[in-house]
Amino acid sequence: MSNIVYIATSIDGYISDRNDGLDWLDIVPNPNESDFGWADFMNRIDALIMGRKTFEKVCSFDCDWPYKKPVFVLSSSLKSLSKEYENKVEIIEGPLTDVIQTIKNKGYKNLYIDGGVTIQNFLKEDLVDEIIITVIPVLLGGGTPLFADLPEQMEFECINSEVLLNALIQTHYRRKR
Repeated sequence: MSNIVYIATSIDGYISDRNDGLDWLDIVPNPNESDFGWADFMNRIDALIMGRKTFEKVCSFDCDWPYKKPVFVLSSSLKSLSKEYENKVEIIEGPLTDVIQTIKNKGYKNLYIDGGVTIQNFLKEDLVDEIIITVIPVLLGGGTPLFADLPEQMEFECINSEVLLNALIQTHYRRKR
């Protein structure tokens, strides 16, 4: 089982701006509409775990539900979902090790971990196996940080790093255990 983070950050490490905006993700022209490895990544995973705030942000996008894989939303406050998310999304709560075990018992092994607080909590409990970060060439100066304080140092090894569109840097790390 692998828990994998796939995310974009600003140079100064934010995943959203001060207003929870994401428009800055598109500042680099992408004339060939590259997906930056997104489709390959999604083929690797079995399901997604995201926090309530990220779920609500995705629901606010002006598009159809973007995920074909099951989505588990970590939330103690969200109690029900609208019908449009039936058979797509499941609310789950509890200690992260229990959550992972529950999802594993459903047959899912490779999980995409998404959302600032969710990623931070997985890292605090040393439950992240891989991190794929795409750095966007912008300084936001504030917003939602990707990382928070950790109980101890965590070492990762670089598996791959590449420049995309001559502007973005995507780096893939694996947790050293």
